[in-house]
Amino acid sequence: MTPLAASRASRSLRPASRRESAHAARPHDRPRTPRSLRWFLLWLIGFYASWATFVVASGAWPRVAEHWGIAAAMLAGSYVAGSTPMGGGTVGFPILVLVFDQSASLGRDFGFAIQSIGMTSASIFILCTGRPLERRLLCWAMLGSLLATPPAVVWLAPHVDERVMKMLFAVVWGSFGIMHLVKLNEICAASGMTRTSAAFDRTAGLLIGIVGGGLIASLTGVGIDMLLYVVLVLLARADLKIAIPTSVVIMAWTSLLGISTLFALSRLAPAGWTPDPELSGSWLAAAPVVALGAPFGAFVVNLIGRKPTLLFVSVLCLVQFGWMAWSERASLGGAGLALSLAGLLAFNAAFHVMHALGLRLERRQGHIERLA
Repeated sequence: MTPLAASRASRSLRPASRRESAHAARPHDRPRTPRSLRWFLLWLIGFYASWATFVVASGAWPRVAEHWGIAAAMLAGSYVAGSTPMGGGTVGFPILVLVFDQSASLGRDFGFAIQSIGMTSASIFILCTGRPLERRLLCWAMLGSLLATPPAVVWLAPHVDERVMKMLFAVVWGSFGIMHLVKLNEICAASGMTRTSAAFDRTAGLLIGIVGGGLIASLTGVGIDMLLYVVLVLLARADLKIAIPTSVVIMAWTSLLGISTLFALSRLAPAGWTPDPELSGSWLAAAPVVALGAPFGAFVVNLIGRKPTLLFVSVLCLVQFGWMAWSERASLGGAGLALSLAGLLAFNAAFHVMHALGLRLERRQGHIERLA
């Protein structure tokens, strides 16, 4: 062996330098492997085992069978929950209120209860499969919801008229439907998202949590997911592959906060909230459907695309607005109906302003194609 060859061989046997080791350890240089679904499967096994044990031990099968209608409705509701920025309560609320003639407060409570299973299940699936999330904005929104949702459930919601709850739900989701029908092609074509600052994420996230959790979800059981989604797609110009999973996670978190607050209230101050007898029966019948239906929606929508699903649910949003307004026309009167239409216009005016601001923000901040 020549001296030059020996020198090269000795260098090849030396431990890698710190710089070389750091380069070799960079995440994007390592082969990517799909995340394990182990935790998701364990969650499903644990939930179904617990549900079956309770139903058998308590003899609740007749109650489950009695509420088959809401379980059937939540077949569609859970798919919508996992594949769009609309929680399962968005289907459950009008079904209970308009079809089964139940109170708006029961619709809200059922939304929290059923989403605490369905949206949580979809969130676990999203995390296990590595779907992209706008984590910084999401964390601030979760903090805002934590600060606002429980107090609003305890002190605000009991003093709000049932008609206000119904029409707030109808106006929020009717506005969402119009916004999507107008801007569906643009929203579905988006890729990546605008580069946002830490200050933007903190301010926007806290406002989403406080307004969406404290003023909307505390009364209707849904809505914070739509608000976060709208901020992402209109202000941050985000890809639906980022916006929808992020909205699913915030709705799961807020639903858990809402139902936990209600049950804590029933234990600590029973006069403040007593569970409606219909709530437990509806939940027992629908929970095993949504536990698998919501993550199924999150999976299937990647195969068939989001545009047909979003178009369908946008039309449903407008149908439920018309149905709710018609069913409540006698109690609302002309002034109430006019106020509802004004709310519809106000929300969409706000969406238009957000869209314009989003274009300006994108030009100033620049665009990133994928999250880190």
